[in-house]
Amino acid sequence: MPTFVLASASPARKRLLQNAGIDPVVCQSNFDESQVQLSEPLDLVQTLAQRKAETVAGKFSNALVLGCDSVLLTAGEIQGKPASEQEAIARWQQMRGSVGILYTGHALMDLSEDKTLVACGVTRVHFADVSDHEIVAYVATGEPLKCAGCFALEGFGGLFIEKIEGCHSNVIGLSMPLLRQMLGELGYDATDFWQGQVKG
Repeated sequence: MPTFVLASASPARKRLLQNAGIDPVVCQSNFDESQVQLSEPLDLVQTLAQRKAETVAGKFSNALVLGCDSVLLTAGEIQGKPASEQEAIARWQQMRGSVGILYTGHALMDLSEDKTLVACGVTRVHFADVSDHEIVAYVATGEPLKCAGCFALEGFGGLFIEKIEGCHSNVIGLSMPLLRQMLGELGYDATDFWQGQVKG
């Protein structure tokens, strides 16, 4: 079996994989995202995911390399990580009571077969109508500053999300059902990567 490599330093993505029995080798890409300027969110996240995977791929031979990237679309604008606490507060004041669309690009490279699949998960996120006090308190935790879209569903931010339409794990940064599909297209079974993980 090839080594499963995650081209991301995201602890949330690593945790999603480990919870599903896949223990990845983590190799941060450090790709400069400013090199990619695209206005369509789907094109943007798919391109960034592929570039991140390609940046890491040269360090491995027999491996599956997974690159991911997420953005949130609110009020017709693409949002990445906020640059400051002030920006995070302003963004939450705009987002509260509204619906955002979370795009996560996935690029899966099978180095031994020289094949690459690229796909995107899309999920609608309904934000609670939170108060200014709740927003300031949330931003003070520092969590929104680390996240595309200014919130972490699996963290403090879960309190402020009313409803999810679509894949839940996609919002955390990696759609597990989509990954299973992509592995299948490359000829693998997701359970192949459980080797040594399951105690009989």
